[in-house]
Amino acid sequence: QVQLVESGGGLVQAGGSLRLSCAASGRTFSSYAMGWFRQAPGKEREFVAGINYSGDSRRYADSVKGRLTISRDNAKNTVYLQMNSLKPEDTAVYYCAKSRSSGWSISPVEYYYWGQGTQVTVSS
Repeated sequence: QVQLVESGGGLVQAGGSLRLSCAASGRTFSSYAMGWFRQAPGKEREFVAGINYSGDSRRYADSVKGRLTISRDNAKNTVYLQMNSLKPEDTAVYYCAKSRSSGWSISPVEYYYWGQGTQVTVSS
């Protein structure tokens, strides 16, 4: 059973930065793509960023391009989301997820393991 544990969320002022981490258990981390999603109150869960198994291919939602960066360290079974120039509209619970395949996808149905989520709140 794979477990994903997010950390690094918190309260930050607009324009500030946070770094989210997601530690994965299991021995197959380096074979699968990972993704970050977020869900704001009253809204559906949305794709934020995805990274392929090796880390050389990434995809971002248009709303976060140039501000958020996804990366991974396969030696540490960890995926990261560096969040800069944060805006109040970035406020949400952020989830990491492990894909069914080696390539990233923007669809949540392609991810079958999910973390418990970490709250990010950006004040104006």
